[in-house]
Amino acid sequence: MPVVFFGHGNPLNALADNGYTRGWRDLGDSIAPRAILMVSAHWYLPGSRVTSGERPRTIHDFGGFPKALYEVQYPAPGDAALGRRVAELLDPIGVRGDSQWGLDHGAWSVLIHAYPNASVPVVQLSIDETQPPAFHHACGEKLRPLRDEGVLIAGSGNVIHNLEAYAWGRHEQEPYDWALRFEAKARELMEAREFGPLIDYPSMGEDAMLAAPTPDHYLPLLYVMGASDARDTVSFPVEGMDGGSISMLSVAFTG
Repeated sequence: MPVVFFGHGNPLNALADNGYTRGWRDLGDSIAPRAILMVSAHWYLPGSRVTSGERPRTIHDFGGFPKALYEVQYPAPGDAALGRRVAELLDPIGVRGDSQWGLDHGAWSVLIHAYPNASVPVVQLSIDETQPPAFHHACGEKLRPLRDEGVLIAGSGNVIHNLEAYAWGRHEQEPYDWALRFEAKARELMEAREFGPLIDYPSMGEDAMLAAPTPDHYLPLLYVMGASDARDTVSFPVEGMDGGSISMLSVAFTG
């Protein structure tokens, strides 16, 4: 299986037909996994958990959006056996099964386009907010064997996610210079498989701090990079910048 990072952006993309969502659909059409392991920016808490429910609920973890968005359901099945396998691969971290969490919008807003039939089982892995970036990259490395077991390892966040700088409302905003610089540098480093600076991203200076003022949307990328290997080619199947300060870049590592 490939490994894929989705730049999910605004939850309203779940209802949209645009260049981003068509790109997600094309990705889904090109990848046929037996199951999906999703690392979403929106399950960010102390500790490591993995969903264990047979039918994960669709979580509407946002406010102030149109009613239609709250009516969206993504009834994909869970996969408790995959959850146990994830815990085994990540041992001795101590990953706990969680039957209460479901699929947050970081997961279903992209999967509803990539796999609209909701027939592929989906398991979510939380992001432990207490751990440094290198921990998350190392988790991705430990999960790499799942690729040979038919599991699509996917991250969902945004390479650049700065809501304070975001152009709210209907007016257009050209991408900020710092956003363009950081995205270009990130692409260059991924193409060269020079992951060190991206793992220790605070060392990359002011552009990185503006791109990721909080870690939650950035860290899923580290899982995807960790699960890649030297045989992979990297591509960027979805591109664009929303509101000047949110990168919609998707990244695929394909063996």
